[in-house]
Order: sequence, then structure tokens, then C-alpha cells
Amino acid sequence: MTKGEIQARIAELRRLIEKANHDYYDLHQPTVGDRDYDLWEAELLRLEDANPEFRNAASPVRNVAGGVSEGFAKVTHHPPMQSLDKTHAKGELAEFDAFVRRTVSGFTYVVEPKVDGVSLSLRYSGGRLVQAATRGNGTVGDDITANVRTIRTIPQALPPDAPRELEVRGEAYMTREGFVELNRRQAEAGLEEFANPRNACAGSLKQLDPKVTAQRPLDVVIYNAGGVGCDAFASHSEMIAAFRAWGFPVAPWSQSCRTMDEVFAAIDALQAKRHTFRFEIDGAVVKIGERRFYAALGATAHGPRWARAYKYEPERAETVVEAITVQVGRTGILTPVAELRPTALAGSTITRATLHNADQVARQDIRIGDHVWLVKAGDVIPAVDSVIVEKRTGAERVFAMPAACPVCGGTVVREPGEVAVRCVNPACPAQLARRVEHFASRNALDVKALGETVVEALVARRMIADPLDLFTLRVVDLYALEISGHRFGKNAETAKAALEAAKALPLHRWLYAIGIPNVGVTVAKDIAAAHAKFSDLADSPVLKDVLANDARKGKERQILKIKVEAARAVLAFFASDYGRAFAVRMAELGLDPVSERPAAVRTDGPLAGAGCVLTGTLSRPRGDYAKLIEAAGGVVQSAVTSKTRYLIAGANVGATKTAKARALGTEVIDEARLVELLNAGGRTEGTT
Repeated sequence: MTKGEIQARIAELRRLIEKANHDYYDLHQPTVGDRDYDLWEAELLRLEDANPEFRNAASPVRNVAGGVSEGFAKVTHHPPMQSLDKTHAKGELAEFDAFVRRTVSGFTYVVEPKVDGVSLSLRYSGGRLVQAATRGNGTVGDDITANVRTIRTIPQALPPDAPRELEVRGEAYMTREGFVELNRRQAEAGLEEFANPRNACAGSLKQLDPKVTAQRPLDVVIYNAGGVGCDAFASHSEMIAAFRAWGFPVAPWSQSCRTMDEVFAAIDALQAKRHTFRFEIDGAVVKIGERRFYAALGATAHGPRWARAYKYEPERAETVVEAITVQVGRTGILTPVAELRPTALAGSTITRATLHNADQVARQDIRIGDHVWLVKAGDVIPAVDSVIVEKRTGAERVFAMPAACPVCGGTVVREPGEVAVRCVNPACPAQLARRVEHFASRNALDVKALGETVVEALVARRMIADPLDLFTLRVVDLYALEISGHRFGKNAETAKAALEAAKALPLHRWLYAIGIPNVGVTVAKDIAAAHAKFSDLADSPVLKDVLANDARKGKERQILKIKVEAARAVLAFFASDYGRAFAVRMAELGLDPVSERPAAVRTDGPLAGAGCVLTGTLSRPRGDYAKLIEAAGGVVQSAVTSKTRYLIAGANVGATKTAKARALGTEVIDEARLVELLNAGGRTEGTT
């Protein structure tokens, strides 16, 4: 390449990287895969090092990627929060090892998971959490203290043996299961779905309202020291052990190595376990174990020279988009779906992948006939990562959302502020089928034997026109129902028995079953707890009070637990024509589900007033033990706090919870000891 060509290529790489950074960090909408991004960075760094006359202090490879956002106070990091230099080849790790051995001797390595999340720092003063911040550009980040306080696993106060002044650094993440559930809720509300758990985590931490963050399934892994409080530690392992003892969540896996061969083996072992963690990992971090060598090894403006990130090859597969169909959900949302040439990926054969909405299809420029890279978002959901543009032949066809509902032919609209196109015909068969499926699902009325195929057959044969029609079906009609050439048969009796049992289910199960937007399982419980029966909901003074007092505090706890959006949605449902008709039909069927009132707390029981946390694998369902604990006067808690008296630890319990419990003075007991305590006040039914 000539000097002019080199200069032009450097400028192009900078432009590509800066745009990718903006899309990834600011918009939370990645437009390029990690592998391509890392290759751009490596090429730019190589060209700048070989041609110092074109070097620029503002180059994206000379600075930490990321940025700060409007609406947040700024935090200056001392020392800066750096990134890690990355490699994709074990040969490059061998070069790293040679550099280290030229500089120091008598060291070991530590290999840990590289969490694919959002970097943050936590600062404690006087033993209490006073500040949390994003990495930002490495020097200045955003103050996200209020949002981070909603993450339950982060200690708000340190135990007495911890430094009074302390800063730790780590990675926030969204759990795999939580990511799937969040995207489901986003889709139901007609909102943009998140591309991956990392983006979902970043968006959650940057909410201006901490109440929104509190609803997101976030957690952290703490893996490094900040500016103060950790100077006395001789090794990284010693420091992590202290973090664990002080109540911080730390990496569930690490390995100490003496040679590069051991490092390579550890990297391979970690890769084999990558799908077993609650968080996504995209590689391994290799760092020097002895902290006394850090100063001698030094750092660049980008990252420390005593650590490297080894990136795993992305698990992806090439396939072809053979068609793009459109599904209609229970709320009427039209969702484009890629019909794929069957492809094996991460242990399963993939034939379909949601494309979320028309904006996403346009943003990725996915066309019918395209060759694409397929991945699994969160290692769970099949997703089209990118188009292989160089394989286009010109025969590919651009997709357009239908102008009418593909199922009923009804009108479709796109509301302001939504990305979704929605069918507004409440009689649409596709909406009905999905609503009935939800109505009969496990967390709703749990109607056995009514799966997708059966429900679609009932709708297609016009045996039901509303979920409540299930209660008027005759066993003889269900028995004769034909599905794929087979009769429903004896499953009819199973379904009718489940429907009969559903009549006695508590109010929160029914409220969730209706499928009102913004009313999930937990919110349904909160609303139901504030009402005596179903017929109280339509004109509920409690829900009206939530709306009227949205901006004020001091209301009773039960009202505060009910989200404004949920209160508004429930009232709107019962004010609608369909909601009024639903309530009338419930009355005609003699159905008025009542709230599941908590039993009175015993003040004389063997566990009276004792906070209890159940963890690990137990010999019987946790729900059974929870009922026994409450019957004995105890209080079942979801996390260990200063008010927890007992941590009941079953098998396979991580060290973090037990260490935190002991630091707070909580007694750690096993299942047998719990049974003894439950029986202390006399024989307790079901414990022997």
C-alpha cells in the first residue's frame, strides 16, 4: 500500500469503528459483529504503529470506547477505568506471555470468564455504598447510583472487617432467562426488543427512572479493585476471596495456571462451560495473579499490560432466508419471522427466527433469499446476526409489512411511539388463539392438554370465540375434536377437570390470565393483594388512587407496589367494550375469583419473626418449605439481608451467599436443621 492508501484506510477504519461504537454504546443497537469489530481495531492499531506519522491521540484505538449520557451527573474515575487488549489467537497469547517473561519472573496466571456486560464501579465511604458509575470513556462516566441500588445482590453496606473506604469494579449483566422474559414483555407492549442481554443491561442502567431499572433482572460480577481499599492484597485470588467474604458477587469460575499450556487448557475448559453460566461470556480474561508486578508491567492509554482478553469465535452458522412470514400475536402485533433453511447451531436445528419488527428488518437490510449469519441471542433465542452481502445475486427480494392483517384481513395501524404494526380487529382468529393459549398457560389457569395445536383447532372449527368459552365446552365435543388426523379423546377429560379446578384459583392467576398489557405474574399478585375479589377491579378505588397519587409519596405500601402503567391498563381494560363484556360473562358463569389472603403470622411459632432464605437444591419444592416456614411464624425472604436469621442451604450452593450470610451474622443451616426447627413447636404436618 502507498502512504496515501494507508492514510485513507486509517481514516476509513476510524470512521467504521466510531460509528460502531455509537451504535453499540449510545444507541444500544449493534450493527456489526464482535469479530469484525475486533479485526478493524487490530488492523487500525497495526497501521498506526507502523506509520506513526498518521497517529492521532483521538483515534478510537487510543481511547476507551463508550460514552456518557444526558440526564446523569458525571463521575471522574481515579485511576481511569481501562479496557483490555483483545486477541482471538492462542499464538498472540504466547506473544503476551513472552513479553511478560521479559519483564518479570516468578508469576502465575489467573483465567476467568469475560462477562459480556456493562462495566461499572462501586464506591463505598464509611462502609456504605455512596456512588456507582459507568465506565463511560474511561475517564468520565455516568452516575447511576440510584439505578444500581435496585440490584439486590450488591451490598448496600460492608461488613465490619471490610475497609471503610473502598472502590471495586466489575461488570453488570442481565441474566439469560431475564433477557428472554424482558423481550417477551417488550414485544407484547409493541416496543423495540433488545438485540442481546448486554444491550438490555445497558439500557436498563441508563433509565432515568430507577423504578424501571428495578423491574429488570440485573446482577453483577466484581473482579477488580478501584482507586482505594485494595492496596494490601498480594494476589488477585486473595482479593477476590475478600470480595466474596464482603458480600460481593464474584466470578463462579476461575483457574490458576503456571504455564501457557495450562492457560490454553483453562481457556478450552471455560469455553466448554460457557453456556452453564447465568450470564453471557464472550471469552476468557488472562491476567497476572501477583499484584506486585502490575506497576512494572504498566499500561497503555487503552488498557493494562498485565492482562489480555481472549475472545472466543462466535457460535454462528450460515443459512438462507427462504421466506419472511408474518405472525399475529395475542395483542394483535404483527411480527415478521424469517423462515430459514434448516441449520444446526449450538445443539439444535434452527428453522425460524423472529425479525422483531419492520424497522429491524430495514436496519439490517434483510431480504428474502439472503445468505445470513445466524446466532443465538443470550445463547437461547435464534437471531439473524448479519447479512452476508457479498453472496447476493440480485435475485433477493425486499420485504414489506402487509397493509392488512394476514390472518383476518382487518385494518392494521402503527401507534405513535411504537415500533409495532398492530391488527385492531378484536375478533381476529390469530389473536384469539394466542389469547386462549395464554389464558390456559401454566402461570395463568394451567389448563392441561390445551396446547397451541389444540387451541388453533378449537378456533378454526369455531368451537370458541373467547377464552371464557372454554368453560362451556362439552366433554363429548372435545372428545371428538380431530387434530392432525387424531381424536383429542381422553385428553378431553383432563382438560375439563383442569377447567373445573381453575374456577377455584386465586384472583392473581385470573388477572394474569386475562393478558392485560403491563400485568405480568408479579404485578398481578400486587394488584390482587389490594382487592378482595374480581368484581372489585372494574371500579377499583385503589387503582384510581394509584393514578391520582402518581407524583406523591406516603401512600400505604400496598398501593406503592402497584405500578402506574399497570393500574392504568387494568382500568382501561374494564372500561373497554370487551372488558365490560368479559366482566358480565364472568358473572353469568358464576365466577368471581377471590384474593389469596396471606395467613395470619404466628407470634408464638418456633420461627416467629425469623427471616429465612432458601437456597440450593432441596429434597422438596421450595414452595412447600415456604408455606411451612410461614405457618411456623417465619418470614421467607428472597435475598440475605441484615434481617435474615437463617440461610437454609441445600446442595450446590455458591460460596457468595454463604459468605455474605456469615458476614451479616446469619446462621447457615441445612435442610435437616430446618425440619428440627419446624418441629420444635410440636409436630409440623409434612415435615417428617
